Order: sequence, then C-alpha cells, then structure tokens
Amino acid sequence: MMGKSHFIISTGVTVSLMTLAGIPVTSAAVVAAAVSSLLPDIDEPNSLLVSKTLSEPLLRVLQTVMLVAVVWILWKGLFGMPWDIGIAVAVVFIAFLPVRSLRKFVMFMIGVGMIIYGRDIAPWNYMAGCLLIICTFLPHRGLTHTIYGTAAWSALLYGTTAHLGKSIWIAGGVSYFLHLLADSLTNRGVKLLPPLKWRLRFNLMSTGTKKGDKFENICIVLTLILLGIVFLPKLSG
Repeated sequence: MMGKSHFIISTGVTVSLMTLAGIPVTSAAVVAAAVSSLLPDIDEPNSLLVSKTLSEPLLRVLQTVMLVAVVWILWKGLFGMPWDIGIAVAVVFIAFLPVRSLRKFVMFMIGVGMIIYGRDIAPWNYMAGCLLIICTFLPHRGLTHTIYGTAAWSALLYGTTAHLGKSIWIAGGVSYFLHLLADSLTNRGVKLLPPLKWRLRFNLMSTGTKKGDKFENICIVLTLILLGIVFLPKLSG
C-alpha cells in the first residue's frame, strides 16, 4: 500500500480500537500511532516517512555543507597529505550519491550518532541506533515487516514510555502491526516469521495500479466510517 493509505488506515483503526477497548487516546498515543503506521517502511529510503524526514531540500543543504567541509579541509590542511585528498574525495563521492543512497547513508550516520552519544542519555537510544543501522542494509519488506520487527518496536516503546501509561506503547504496537496486515492484502504479501517461507498474502490488490488505488480508497473510506461510528456519538454527547 501507499504511505498515505497506511497513515490513514493504521492510525484511524488504532485509535478506534483503543477507544472501543476503553484505552485512553491521548495526543501522544495518536502521534505514536501515526509514526508507527509508516515505520515498517523505514527500510525503503523513498518511503513517505523517510522522504519527508530526509527531504530533498534537506539533503541539498547537507550536500552543500559537505562540499564546504571539503574546501575547508583542503584549505587548512587539517590532516596532512595524502589524508586531506583521500578524505576530500570520499566526502565528495558521498555528497553526490543518488538521493536513495544518500538517505541510507544519513540514516546510517544518525544510527551511529545515537549509539555513540545517545547511550549516556538513555540506554534505549543505543538499541534505536542499532536498529536504524540495521534497517539501512535490509531489503524492503524484510525484517521490519515481521512479527520480530513489531515486537522490537513495541518493546522499545514500552521501555521508554510505560511510566507514562499504556496508551503510547499500545498505540504504537497496534498501528505498526496494522501496517503489516494492510501489506498482506497485496499480491506480494508479507513474510511474518522468517526464516519460515510462509507468507501472509490475500492477493487482493497491487500497489500503484488503478485497481490497487481503488482498493486503497475503499479501505480509507471504511476507516473513516469506523472513525465516525466510534467518535461521532462521543462528540454529540
């Protein structure tokens, strides 16, 4: 499914289910559900979550900073020859990577930064950094689209937010899993329990086709109807 469909369906169904179950729907829980609805696609650099977070204008700024750094290194001779030349060539090479590859590099470096500098702030940053680095090497619909990925994200949320109540980690875990269920409706499906070859696949649509777009729109409408059924009586009351 497309990112916008995941966002609407997973977030909408999650807050509806929480309300029906009597679990408080806080603003933080809604944010957790919204982010988690897109998070499984973090293994795809051009996904909605990654492309919005690491937008092309932001990447252009990063490229400019890297090129300025090259000029500074060569001008000041910071590391001495031949290191200055080698570092400059490496930085220029990275700066002109295709957008997809550059996003992966930035994700990798953010993960490294979280491991090096975030561990002293909160131990969970170490785990988050490791997961981010791993995601840069995963194929799309790989580990992040499994029960293991769902469990890891739910555990991370639980460990960092349980003291605030149960709403946030439940919202995040449910929304994440709903993303996987939505992808199981496609012709490709999802392999929930690798290395088992079993794949959850209903083969009802193909993403990016006219039939697929219509099917996604139907799912969105059904989600909006569910939201109306759950929340309109509360608003009118």
